[in-house]
Amino acid sequence: MMERPSWDEYFMEMAELTAKRSTCLRRQVGAVIVQEKHIVATGYNGAPRGIEHCGERADGCLREKLGIPSGERHELCRALHAEQNAIIQAATLGQSIEGAAIYITHQPCVICAKMIINAGLRRIVVKEGYPDELSVEILAEAGLKIVMLGE
Repeated sequence: MMERPSWDEYFMEMAELTAKRSTCLRRQVGAVIVQEKHIVATGYNGAPRGIEHCGERADGCLREKLGIPSGERHELCRALHAEQNAIIQAATLGQSIEGAAIYITHQPCVICAKMIINAGLRRIVVKEGYPDELSVEILAEAGLKIVMLGE
């Protein structure tokens, strides 16, 4: 009998594939938004359209240069996060994501958590953690829990 991945495993593999498009020098993250077992949007972390990626710049990653720890001072990053890009892609395509699930290779930061809440996403599945406790608190307060794949 053929072994098939569960839906969660399947969509997480899609998020991992999406992460391979990332242009971030520190961490490659992918996100896939799923509505009724259909992918409606994807996103990976990287610079906005038409803006140089850190790897293309002579000075590289500003956060790395300043020694900023992971999970802090997101405003100093040139890139958008994978979740932000997936939500923006859905909006650009006119695709409602109210009630959808999001599969992310890493736990969302607090900024992305707030966007996930306001976008009406109802399920969050992640593969790896991220050092942002406020994110977990805000999501819990909104009635959302992070499902850690494999736990």
